[in-house]
Amino acid sequence: MTELSYRSLLETNSYLRNLSDTTYWLCITRTVQESKLFPMNPYMLLSYLNSFYRLPTLLREIDAATPAEELGDRAREVSLKVDTVNAAWGMPAFYLIGREMLMNWGLLRPGDAVEDVVDVLDFSRRFNLAYHRNDGHLTNKEFGDRSQFLPERTLQVFEADLHGVVPGDRLHTAATKLMAQLSQYAFLAHCECRIGLHNSGPYDFGGNRQLIVRDFFELTEGDYPWLDGIATRLPFSNLTIPIVFKDTNFHLMDDWASFEAEPSYDAANIAAVGLYTSDALSDGYLPVGMDNADTLAETMEQYREILNEATADLWKRIATWTREQMIDAGALVYSSVAKDFAHLAGTYRQEDWLSLDDRVQRFKPLMNDEYGRDDLGEMVGLLGLPHQKTNEYGMARYSGLNQNMLTGIPYSVLTDDDFASTAGDRLSGSSSLPAKNGLWTTSAGRIDLGEYNRRARGFTPAVLEGANRYRDEEWVKWHHGSPEADELYRLAQRGSRNLEGRGSSLRRADLTGLADGNGHADR
Repeated sequence: MTELSYRSLLETNSYLRNLSDTTYWLCITRTVQESKLFPMNPYMLLSYLNSFYRLPTLLREIDAATPAEELGDRAREVSLKVDTVNAAWGMPAFYLIGREMLMNWGLLRPGDAVEDVVDVLDFSRRFNLAYHRNDGHLTNKEFGDRSQFLPERTLQVFEADLHGVVPGDRLHTAATKLMAQLSQYAFLAHCECRIGLHNSGPYDFGGNRQLIVRDFFELTEGDYPWLDGIATRLPFSNLTIPIVFKDTNFHLMDDWASFEAEPSYDAANIAAVGLYTSDALSDGYLPVGMDNADTLAETMEQYREILNEATADLWKRIATWTREQMIDAGALVYSSVAKDFAHLAGTYRQEDWLSLDDRVQRFKPLMNDEYGRDDLGEMVGLLGLPHQKTNEYGMARYSGLNQNMLTGIPYSVLTDDDFASTAGDRLSGSSSLPAKNGLWTTSAGRIDLGEYNRRARGFTPAVLEGANRYRDEEWVKWHHGSPEADELYRLAQRGSRNLEGRGSSLRRADLTGLADGNGHADR
């Protein structure tokens, strides 16, 4: 638990205000996701409350097992669901919006739960500092809406191994169709929200080309009970598709992991693609079907067929749900955005993350569609709640008005005791959804939860063992070609079709002449 001090409150309030400004900007400038199937506004509001009541206790347990900055190191090396939209932005934002709801209802004062607020934001800040270590920023917004967390050693493998495509060829067609199917399925599996999707980049690939990395998470049996028996022919739960675009500038990659490009995203400009998987148990990115272009196209075609069938199966299952089950499922998807921290730490329990807290259940009668729409719009768009106002001289960063989405902690908590320090650590809850009965799909196979936690507790990726953890991009710049740097790069090059064992002294010019297994330039 963070010591409550003037310094800790200064850091907390500064981070909170940055989150407030960024979240307001996202809410007024990005597209709003609506659903004709799920009651999204009610489930979002309940998810915020669930986050408020549960996150502090769960994060303290995780932090004690694996510190937040170590989790940030893990997330920086591969594609994990503790990413920009879920962990870096969503986790602290959802928690703080739940706090705003309770203040609006008069059930909480700004000094209440101060220890919880400080601990959640301290965890979040340390995670973000480590996650964004390679670009040196705290958020995508702070970096000018860029997301460049991958190290050079990984990007070189992508550049050397991705398969070149031209519009209309088999691989180009397979890749574009698979991404469309993945997007449709991931939205449905996540109750028609974007939490199962992630985009990062751009990275300069020279020759007026840029790389973006697209991730799709929880595609088959895992934490969500409604995916038991769905897409079980898919061997991996997560898929990553690095894509090289020509003549396209991705000028925005925001903290919701959505992007804008000039000219706009056009599949005709895709120049190269690949396919990988990674998760809490994988030692780096694992190539999937990357032996040659035909194998990759065949793999993508097979996965699309599996996911097309899975989409129909999942639609049929969800069609049997009651309104309450739809609300519960959506609320649990949102409020569990930090659950993969527990998978990394080996502390995951299903009831912790896939239950609505008893204290949240009491608010369900409020949550009709009209109330959900109006309350959410007032709180995160109009900022019209009385307690969101500042003094009449204030001008917020983006609106220029005297109002802020999120409320700071009064420093008076350091000198008085007129507050409740925590929301409590006794968690009990339930869900109207069927219980989880299936296995967990991982890079180590389909395993039960006990085995998953056991493996996670004993696992450290090789690139983060010992001194490797601190050998960052600045260190490599001064030590490339050394035995230590070569060892670090060779770890990332394991399984690479073209770079296996090549070490740390490669430059882009060295990659240009590399050939695929058929003797043809493959970029």
